[in-house]
Amino acid sequence: MTLAVVGTGYVGLVTGTCFAETGNQVLCMDVDEEKIEALKEGTVPIFEPGLTELVVRNQAEGRLSFTTDLKRVVAESRIIFVAVGTPSYEDGLPDGSAVEQVCEEVAGCMEEYRILVLKSTSPVGTAEAIQERLKLATDVPFDIVSNPEFLKEGAAVEDFMKPDRVVVGSLNRKAADEVADLYAPFVLRGAPVLLMDPKSAEMTKYASNAMLACRISFMNEIANLCEHLGADIQWVRKGMGLDSRIGPAFLFPGVGYGGSCFSKDVRGLVSLGKRSGYTPRLIAEIDRVNRLQSDLLVDKMIRFFSGDMVKDLETALEQGETIHTYLNEPGGPWVGELSGLETEALRDRQIAIWGLAFKPRTDDMREAPSTRIVPRLIELGARLWLYDPEALGEAWKLFGDTVEYATSSLGALEQVDALVLLTEWNLFRHPDFDKMKGAMKLPVIFDGRNQYSRSDLVEKGFVYFGVGQ
Repeated sequence: MTLAVVGTGYVGLVTGTCFAETGNQVLCMDVDEEKIEALKEGTVPIFEPGLTELVVRNQAEGRLSFTTDLKRVVAESRIIFVAVGTPSYEDGLPDGSAVEQVCEEVAGCMEEYRILVLKSTSPVGTAEAIQERLKLATDVPFDIVSNPEFLKEGAAVEDFMKPDRVVVGSLNRKAADEVADLYAPFVLRGAPVLLMDPKSAEMTKYASNAMLACRISFMNEIANLCEHLGADIQWVRKGMGLDSRIGPAFLFPGVGYGGSCFSKDVRGLVSLGKRSGYTPRLIAEIDRVNRLQSDLLVDKMIRFFSGDMVKDLETALEQGETIHTYLNEPGGPWVGELSGLETEALRDRQIAIWGLAFKPRTDDMREAPSTRIVPRLIELGARLWLYDPEALGEAWKLFGDTVEYATSSLGALEQVDALVLLTEWNLFRHPDFDKMKGAMKLPVIFDGRNQYSRSDLVEKGFVYFGVGQ
């Protein structure tokens, strides 16, 4: 079958390429001429493992092509996927105007029956609203189908090829079946294809992301309680995860979630609820807790560098003594409001940050904890050295010359007063701690992802602070 994808961003490019990989003729269309020319040359504008190889191979074998010509797309494709951006308004409500505009332009080019498939995350009711609007704009028959994506950045190709489920929403069963048939090669292992109404399909996407975000924020709240009460979140997490009703997924505390989906969809769901006359209070708290989590890490740094602990550490190092540990006592120095004097504690302190992308295996910094933590540290007068294996280019766009950029993880540590780990890239999991300690001025690690073992780091002579420990 010949099908098309309008929009060559993250979702559109993965969608089109994976459909081409299963033998379909796929046209990917975008209004950005530079992007289209780059894609024709095999240059993929995003970092996603495995995607570039698939784009190059399917172009070479003639199944995947790129164009800026919408009329060609509509003329040659029976099924047209719409995968353009839906940014948020200030109140969190998703802006579906780009989706609506593309559908209207497609309708203006149609000469025979077409199926428009909405891949973009859109407000509940979008598919049905567009269907009614286009009925007034064209006499050519068509159907609108909602087919939300469930792709994790860093594993998007695998997620598309091996989905947990496929959700297809339409008021026309025949149109839904046609779209579902495209996924047949991807569900051979038994993943269900759920056919439902469009509003339920749209809501499924929002509800799924809100639930995942809720688990993360819930565990961050429990981790904060652990710090105040003297418990260890690592044991708590394992004990919870072994309950078959809960399971272990998304129970890892840290500095908060990021990316283009969780924050956007949680805020969008709250806004959609308010617009309908209902305020979803629990969901509203999910994002607030998430944003506070980044602040708590910086607060912990302020408290350490303003207290007696750092003075004792510096004195011990000058005298050649070994520092083994600092324990966070319940109700100790991590509790209570910060004073104005303490906020000067980070001024001129050199801080290394490992990890800027919101998660490993991507260069995406949208809503990443680093985008909240780095500006605050700059505001507090810290001097920052940043390193990320893929996101330094994105970081430059955000921070410019207000920070320094390292070309290696070890290079970021020269004479720094502390290391802050924000993204759990594999290359950070088993570093050479002896070399790290030799490079750092003070052997202090603030582990925002609980990636390291506290006991191991203490044994190696580091001062270690995790989350919820």
